[in-house]
Amino acid sequence: MECYMQSANRVKLRKRMTIWPLERSLGQNLIMVTSFLMTTSSHPTCLRPQTTGNEQWMRIVSATKKRTQLKLSPDYYNRVAASGAIMCSATNKPTEIPRQWYNIVADLSVKPPPALHPETLQPVKPEDLSHLFPDELLKQDNSTERFIDIPEEVLDIYSLWRTTPLLRAKRLEKLLGTPARIYYKYEGVSPAGSHKPNTAIPQAFYHAQQGTKKLVTETGAGQWGSSLAFACNLFGLDCEIWQTRASYDGKPYRKLMMQTWGAKVHPSPSDKTNVGRSILQKDPSCPGSAAIASAEAVEICTENADTKYCMGSVLNHVVLHQTIIGEECIRQMEALGESPDVIIGCSGGGSNFAGLAFPYLREKLEGKINPIIRAVEPSACPSLTKGVYAYDSSDTTGLTPLMKMHTLGHDFIPDPVHAGGLRYHGMAPLVSHVYELGLMEAVAMPQLECFDGAIQFARSEGIIPAPESGHAIAEAIKEALHCKETGESKVILLLVSGHGHFDLKSFEKYLLGNMVNLSCTDETLRASLVGSNIPSACSLCSRTDCIFTSSLPSDLVFVPMMKDQEQ
Repeated sequence: MECYMQSANRVKLRKRMTIWPLERSLGQNLIMVTSFLMTTSSHPTCLRPQTTGNEQWMRIVSATKKRTQLKLSPDYYNRVAASGAIMCSATNKPTEIPRQWYNIVADLSVKPPPALHPETLQPVKPEDLSHLFPDELLKQDNSTERFIDIPEEVLDIYSLWRTTPLLRAKRLEKLLGTPARIYYKYEGVSPAGSHKPNTAIPQAFYHAQQGTKKLVTETGAGQWGSSLAFACNLFGLDCEIWQTRASYDGKPYRKLMMQTWGAKVHPSPSDKTNVGRSILQKDPSCPGSAAIASAEAVEICTENADTKYCMGSVLNHVVLHQTIIGEECIRQMEALGESPDVIIGCSGGGSNFAGLAFPYLREKLEGKINPIIRAVEPSACPSLTKGVYAYDSSDTTGLTPLMKMHTLGHDFIPDPVHAGGLRYHGMAPLVSHVYELGLMEAVAMPQLECFDGAIQFARSEGIIPAPESGHAIAEAIKEALHCKETGESKVILLLVSGHGHFDLKSFEKYLLGNMVNLSCTDETLRASLVGSNIPSACSLCSRTDCIFTSSLPSDLVFVPMMKDQEQ
């Protein structure tokens, strides 16, 4: 069977369908296939089952008008059941797409600190940001409701690829010789190949609903940029993207993907903005950073009334949209009768990690489960494990609100590691807050170890993961090997946030032995924090053991705070 992403004529189902997962010919994605009778035309077709709950899009080709019955061998169902692929429940009913996003703020006894206006240092009001974001996203940023309904228009597009598969990594378990059971939620089946469309679609929808004509954004590895380009194309919006120079040069096919969906793409820093020209004048070979690219996009936005800004991570509404990952995963694990002991996700800005972890954290706060929740970040950009908890800007110019987050300073320019999507100076405020409350763990991982894990995963499970996902995989492998030593049969759940098909140059560099580890030194971090001019109005750090206390200017005051103190 060939697979198509575009819909044509609809196929009428003549028989109740039994949903089973089936590997695509390339072995990368899963689609939903049925045993059924159908009547169709001779054209390629994309259909959506009308049976209640069967909300999976299915792509098939029929070359005849005759009724056709798809027959599968009796052994096929046994092999599927043994494969660990879960896109339907134990009773063969498909897992439905969740119809609500989950808001972690509703369940936190200590609420997160508010964002501050960059000029007044007072809590920001929705009207202060109306030149950047539509009303509905501003409402979601400040909501305390536990669940927020997903619009039908968004659900309809989600159904192109959701639900995404939960898979058991049996071959990896065998390779490691571990008694642990390793499951991974795979987001690489989306049109853009990562988790990023989960928020790109609703953001574009809300902007289009409010009359926006053009969206601008930044992107690191290009996963967010390609996702927003895809979303803008669906809603008839123009799209302009600034991609960090390191990724623009190193991942040319991501740029082409964005252009294919109609976006205009610039390397950042660029000569298109005052911000970019200023940085290039100081350092013509600057590799760029997400904060610089963000500043360029925001500058264009503020100069054009019909242009608005989108961000692919960090902000509360982005984290909210990604919780569809965890909500699906909870249902899929329950169908297996499994509950995770350890939950692992890579973390740069924090959205994919939070998307998996926050729904499980809700279950943990309710006393239903008690897993370890662990974020894994690159050693070259360790905002959680080495940064300070401070009010800082998300861009280099300070045009965006100040947010309380773990930061390396907005002037920090990370080394050009190959996990470009994790090269961001700050962590999502909600993830930072949860970390400060002691509800999760964080570790930093060097890139060679991440690529070691990614290669093991690719050679055992068949999926080439994104370098970003390699961080979660490497940590899961480390946890599984620990189980091998202790004899524990823990259930390890990780998120593989995307595929690495456009990162093969990075894999080539690793395989040729030309890759080196990069790390953030104390001297580099100290200089960045001083240069970033973090306002003294905030309680800069809640950790009493911060190594920078004696090194920062006297007007930057550290105020020790208890974990359970209202901030």
